[in-house]
Amino acid sequence: MREHSLSVVAPEKLGEGLISVKEGAEIEEDVRLESVHEGILVTADVSTTATGVCGRCLTDIAQRVEVEFQELFAYSSEEASEHEVHDDHVDLEPLVRDAVVLSLPFQPVCRPDCPGLDPETGERLADHPEREPREVLDPRWEALARFSSSPGTEDSSASDREER
Repeated sequence: MREHSLSVVAPEKLGEGLISVKEGAEIEEDVRLESVHEGILVTADVSTTATGVCGRCLTDIAQRVEVEFQELFAYSSEEASEHEVHDDHVDLEPLVRDAVVLSLPFQPVCRPDCPGLDPETGERLADHPEREPREVLDPRWEALARFSSSPGTEDSSASDREER
């Protein structure tokens, strides 16, 4: 068994969308390599920082990404195995990339209760907490709203309304 602590640079951008690990960002890896009968068992803890924008208010954010994985690199290619040992070496780059990208949030937020943007003005609602969003009535319901404001409709029964 061998244990290594590595600090590597991301060779390319990891992830797409609102948040990603930029090319050149530092990735810290704590790797444990164990020789087993079938091959080499790799256990790794990976941590880095992802940067991007909040999915609600579009401010810049940076989030710590920490993932762990365990994978077996087989000695022989006779069995169906995605990962193999080549010349006593294992390639961890695809595993690290996949683990980091899969752990990135689809809709990152700057804070869990981020109110987002005002749909009318486009301003950040967090900057103006006193502003109450005004209720917009859907024009498709306008005709029904006139029925509820007519006098006497609240007390009348359903059969009375059908006769009118």
